[in-house]
Amino acid sequence: MALSEEKKVTDKNIPGPIMTKVSSFPSMPRAAIKLRELLAEEAPSADEIESVLRSDPGLATNVLRLANSAFFGVPRKVETLKHAVTLLGVKRFAQMAVSASMNKTMDKAVEGYDLSPGELWLHSIAVSNTAEALARQKKLAKTDDVFTPALLHDMGKLVLSQFVKEERQNLERIMSTGAPLDEAENLVLGTDHAEIGALILAKWSFPDNIVNAVRWHHHPERNNNPTTKSDMTYLSNLMCQPNSGGESGVGQSAEPSVAVLERLAIKSDQYEAIASKTQSWIRKLSSTLTFD
Repeated sequence: MALSEEKKVTDKNIPGPIMTKVSSFPSMPRAAIKLRELLAEEAPSADEIESVLRSDPGLATNVLRLANSAFFGVPRKVETLKHAVTLLGVKRFAQMAVSASMNKTMDKAVEGYDLSPGELWLHSIAVSNTAEALARQKKLAKTDDVFTPALLHDMGKLVLSQFVKEERQNLERIMSTGAPLDEAENLVLGTDHAEIGALILAKWSFPDNIVNAVRWHHHPERNNNPTTKSDMTYLSNLMCQPNSGGESGVGQSAEPSVAVLERLAIKSDQYEAIASKTQSWIRKLSSTLTFD
């Protein structure tokens, strides 16, 4: 589904210094591109996926580390890539490989948002896997890719971090009045991390419905064209915040959108149960998985 004209992501009003950062932002890792192409196939080949991983020994190592983290609950130690495919299935294995391939791009300190090295990446893995778990529970069509926007929803923080750090005092002054961080970002910087993330994905030639999901992952009520992708990205991100509420000041209500819950046919008690389980997953992920 294409974005409506008034909501289509554009760089028209983005301040010049920020757009310069967006323009110079690295391309999506080659391995991630190839893996996404394989995932788009109806029946991706395990051998093809392994071939991509074997071309990058560091990536293969990271995939095995991820597979062996308590977060994924694999019943026994994963020794080889073939073993991982057997235990996880081809699609799940490929998604894990995409997550691992984004490590070099996302496994950085994001000082403006007080994120130490690895925190942004681990959060993104948690959100993408929560979205997939929701998709399985709701028995969504296999072609409905909720994994990708959920994994990449916070890419804009990598660009805005420097500007947020420089304007921290002004941002905190505005937030002290009760405004969420993304609203403060717009007032002080002229844009917010969700919009910048959407621009990065547009630069990477992602389809509009994925760009749209990233753009409105804090404000589903402002999305003129809500889809399962956008609703799942919003809700999964919300579930992955402390106490299943919004990050402190990050621009999201602690309570889930009633409209989103209704569209996804999720009752409030179901949401609370899933959110509680998600927090348990995240604790396992953060306590057992570290990358050099």
